[in-house]
Amino acid sequence: MNLNVAWDIWASIAVMVLATAATRSAFWLVGHHIRIPRRVNEMLRYAPACALAAIIAPDLLINQEHIQLDWANVKLLAGIAAIVFYLIRRNMLQTIVFGMLVFTGLRLLHVLS
Repeated sequence: MNLNVAWDIWASIAVMVLATAATRSAFWLVGHHIRIPRRVNEMLRYAPACALAAIIAPDLLINQEHIQLDWANVKLLAGIAAIVFYLIRRNMLQTIVFGMLVFTGLRLLHVLS
């Protein structure tokens, strides 16, 4: 292994560690001096749901680099079934299990037909 390459890699890792530590500890170190406006604090309540939707929506809608909105998209059908189930039952664990069962059943039906 070239010594210069190893030095560059370790320097990059050290800089990333410092950057991560600085950004994650900034509010802990000076958080008591910063006041977040009430309106911003209310909007931040929706950040986890938005992040989850941003992760899940492309997986449900995009198939082989194209948006697929037809009956052949078993992920989308299972997602819709899971949403309806959650709106009825309001239980996240049951929704996950139900959605996975619907997805598995649709995949088996798709494979067998």
